[in-house]
Amino acid sequence: MAFTQFDPARALRAAKKLSCDPDDLPQVFTIIESLSVDTLERVAARMAESEEGRALLVSRPDVVHLLDDRDGLARLPEGSLGRAYLAFVERENISPAGIREAGEKGQIHRNALPAPLDWVHSRLRDTHDLWHAAVGYHGDVLGETALLGFTFAQTWNPGIALIIGIGLMKTIGAPEARSAIADGFRRGRAAKWLPAVAWESLLDRPLEEVRKQLSLREAPVYTPVRSSELRARAAA
Repeated sequence: MAFTQFDPARALRAAKKLSCDPDDLPQVFTIIESLSVDTLERVAARMAESEEGRALLVSRPDVVHLLDDRDGLARLPEGSLGRAYLAFVERENISPAGIREAGEKGQIHRNALPAPLDWVHSRLRDTHDLWHAAVGYHGDVLGETALLGFTFAQTWNPGIALIIGIGLMKTIGAPEARSAIADGFRRGRAAKWLPAVAWESLLDRPLEEVRKQLSLREAPVYTPVRSSELRARAAA
């Protein structure tokens, strides 16, 4: 029997909370999980089609241990993917452990995912900010929504589509908002399939070399939209 996750009522409640507070990260995970349907099964099945993906499914690496080692990341070569990731999390004042904690708060089916879906679920969550560094979006509201456009093109998770809709509503008056989000989707369609990437082996590689290898094109240029700006605009 297929394992599906579909709870639209819970997703809508979480969407209402997220619309009021774009920084409420657990609601993001609740929406994605509530509407993921068979996304994890599809991702796992596609991973099993490639040698690199099969190796990941067998070894089930925990990339958080590497990403949480800021001293180790700082020792990587200047211009590497790992250094770009470190710059991203320091600029956004976040950590992989914090993202994992937020994901667990928003998780519905605690300990209910069968293998290998449990690992696939964790992998997509834990590599999200590596995608930020590789693809080139900041952690602002528009950058997050554009990266979700990229991610939707890669995974076709219906929950992500709902969050994109919320992001569009929040950034509708911002310069370049619609085009930046649409460009994220187009870039996701053109890129290599990132869920099967062994990121652990790429952290010390030059960022531009990684982008070329993964068909990510140049980093996008756009005007960031911070949640504090949205709150100030709403209060005006």
